[in-house]
Amino acid sequence: MADLLPILETMENRWMRAWVGRDLRTLKGLTSRKFMLLIGSKPCVILDAASWVEAATTRYLCTSYRFGDVYARDLGSVALFASELEVQATMDGHDWSGRLWVTDLWRKTGVRRGWRMIERVLSRPEDNPQVPNAIRSLQLWR
Repeated sequence: MADLLPILETMENRWMRAWVGRDLRTLKGLTSRKFMLLIGSKPCVILDAASWVEAATTRYLCTSYRFGDVYARDLGSVALFASELEVQATMDGHDWSGRLWVTDLWRKTGVRRGWRMIERVLSRPEDNPQVPNAIRSLQLWR
């Protein structure tokens, strides 16, 4: 994983900078045609690649972002990236800024062996301070 982490962080930052810069070409280049964005709301909502790219350059606009601690996992031809994400964003002129938990799935392409994001899941982080210790207590490998 040590070799893949800097690659994933670079790809994530390129993808986010493309969103901030409304860079349609870069967003399309880094986003798989099979991409799905899942918003962890109630009820959950899904956007496909075309809907996401259109929204990210016209209506759902990000002006800044910052990743927190990063979790990454190499799964061969796919890789998982997860982090807390702080965004300054608007949707149709309304403030949508805040802290999110982002989980991204990247897949290595067959032709040029580049990486494309195939799925992003956004949800709100759990703020209850008892949750991490409660979950850790379930770990069998301690």
